[in-house]
Amino acid sequence: MSWLHASGKWGGPPGPQADSQVGLAGDSVRALGLAGPGGPARTRASAPLVLRLLAAALCLTALPALAQENPVIRVNVNLVRVVATVKNPAGELVGDLTKEDFELYDNGVRQEVSIFERQSAQPVSVALMIDTSGSTGKDLKYETDAATRFLQALLSEGNAEDAVALYSFNADITLQHEYTHDYRSLELAFRRFRPEGATALYDAIRFGSQSLEEREGRKVVVIVTDGSNTMPGSISSHDALEAAQLSDAVIYPIVVVPITNDAGRDIGGEHALIYMAQGTGGRTFMPAMGPELDKAFGEILKELRTQYSLGFYPKNAQARERFHSLEVRLKRPDLKVSARNGYYGEVEGTVSAPGARISVTPQRAPKVAPPAAGKTTGKR
Repeated sequence: MSWLHASGKWGGPPGPQADSQVGLAGDSVRALGLAGPGGPARTRASAPLVLRLLAAALCLTALPALAQENPVIRVNVNLVRVVATVKNPAGELVGDLTKEDFELYDNGVRQEVSIFERQSAQPVSVALMIDTSGSTGKDLKYETDAATRFLQALLSEGNAEDAVALYSFNADITLQHEYTHDYRSLELAFRRFRPEGATALYDAIRFGSQSLEEREGRKVVVIVTDGSNTMPGSISSHDALEAAQLSDAVIYPIVVVPITNDAGRDIGGEHALIYMAQGTGGRTFMPAMGPELDKAFGEILKELRTQYSLGFYPKNAQARERFHSLEVRLKRPDLKVSARNGYYGEVEGTVSAPGARISVTPQRAPKVAPPAAGKTTGKR
């Protein structure tokens, strides 16, 4: 996140009093010679002190009127990031589009595409979540073997800053290894997996998403599961999706289907995962064991290497709700784009005012601290 300081420059977060009014007031005082860059008061022989004090007071008095003209409460202007995947009618990935081929709409209002990268060179951080509940027992070894091959391919090519964190989850969520580019250390961590207990699926997705919030570049949650959320008192799929959208994460569920008919399958859980994937611009896979599972991981890898990174600063998007509907359109009607369907933001100032801005950092529930590597945390 970037902050627009009173000086007009972008930078890190402002200090406790660095809001727009204080910044302007400080500039006024320095211009009158009352304070130097370091802050201590100083005097000049060219003007009486009382006149300078009077002028500073007048400047400060005028600030409320200026604030009413442009109702911006805070000075942080937030960039909304969108990861997009494009395919042709044959389902093949398309990676040669330009910025002019894309249009972005925030609550139906077209936005300027401020950032564009093709076949993104941005590093990718992957939270790999492996279901180790009791129901996965007979398939767990095949799943971890396929996941190991995926990680080897991901980390042996691409950006040297690509990183993966490995989680297992059943009734609890365990961080098996923190974010790293070291494939060998992740491979060793798989050996600690033991199938047991219920499945806190939605809590796991929230944990994985929250672990990505402070990461730079693209953010992905890959979750390997049988699709069931069997933990009593778990959060909802909507809550899990909100956590992913707040962290700008794309969800790729791999639902390992043990049987092909509906009897004995958790169809509701599968539909919830499809809903979450679509809401973040991801894709759901439902492979059987063996080559189909490897193919699913391979498809994810190809998408990660052919994604577009877009970004915009929200303007004039009228909304009274925290959730903003987001739409990515292509000027070529023969192509299909997958991207997140919204983000959470709040209007700063009056909704209908032309100068109102959108903050993409709304108030949210306190984030649960993730466990240290190798340790287990409760589901919430």
